[in-house]
Amino acid sequence: MIIIDGTAGEGGGQILRSSLALSLVMGEAFRIENIRAGRPKPGLMRQHVTAVEAACAVGGATCDGLALGARDITFRPGRITPGDHHFAIGTAGSTSLVLQTVLPALMMAAAPSRLVIEGGTHNPAAPPFEFLERCFLPRLARFGPQVTARLIRHGFFPAGGGRIEVEIEPAPLRPVDFGGRGPLRGLVGTVLIAGLPGGIARREIETASTAPGLPGATWHLRILPPDLGPGNTLSIEALFDDGSEIVTGFAERGLGAEALARVAARRMAGFLETGAWAGPHLADQLLLPLALAGGGGFTTVAPSGHGLTNAEVIHRFTGRRIVFTPQADGTHGVALA
Repeated sequence: MIIIDGTAGEGGGQILRSSLALSLVMGEAFRIENIRAGRPKPGLMRQHVTAVEAACAVGGATCDGLALGARDITFRPGRITPGDHHFAIGTAGSTSLVLQTVLPALMMAAAPSRLVIEGGTHNPAAPPFEFLERCFLPRLARFGPQVTARLIRHGFFPAGGGRIEVEIEPAPLRPVDFGGRGPLRGLVGTVLIAGLPGGIARREIETASTAPGLPGATWHLRILPPDLGPGNTLSIEALFDDGSEIVTGFAERGLGAEALARVAARRMAGFLETGAWAGPHLADQLLLPLALAGGGGFTTVAPSGHGLTNAEVIHRFTGRRIVFTPQADGTHGVALA
């Protein structure tokens, strides 16, 4: 049995999700201790419990010690069961992160699957649905499996109530060497707002549209039904020959509209300056398929705490080591050693 220290690396839920995903794929039991011990609310939160429950349902697994607030659990995988699955988080916990937990096993399963996941779709602690749909899944398809996702209902923090539907056509994984991203073809900004004054969205667009480093961006405003709110995000999508990258700012108490827009604009402008193929979120999520495919690579910005932690968990389960190599242009190459 593999023993995982939940305080290692960034010490958050990524350790748990990656361990669950790899346990299902590799058929290796594990025990994780000190789960999220350094966080303001240590132990398992609702979305983490749902992720474990989803892994148990998909993988015929058992889990000892599973409960809200639990700091130690033991997980024993069984047989993967593709098909129809429905998971409800019950809070604004991220639907994307629950999907991240079970997707590796289902995209390598013996038959297709259809998932319904309810919870948060636009949560500041995770990439939003648009990132999943437009950035991650199109890149994942190059490894072989075909995964499509539909947003049925938005779920903002803190209310939640969102719903996504995901269809998975499994396939053997093949290594992919991603090349350069190609020239910038356009920038598209989108503001979502629900149950809040429209003036907030207009101020965000005005601020972001005049920010340096974002030339010629096209802006869209989507006013959602008030009962979906309160909720507000500003996303900026950079379109390249080789796909897109999305940066999103999330409204939160005490953060003004102008500040939200400036932060998102600055993050996107910074990414455009690097020339990297993948931003930090995309890089983090591609590490596991890269390792399971047995090869491939890409360039990214400086590795995040999530990415380094993910790489270490991958090494513990697979014996394969992912290396981040600084390049002369300031990017980092990502590949299997």
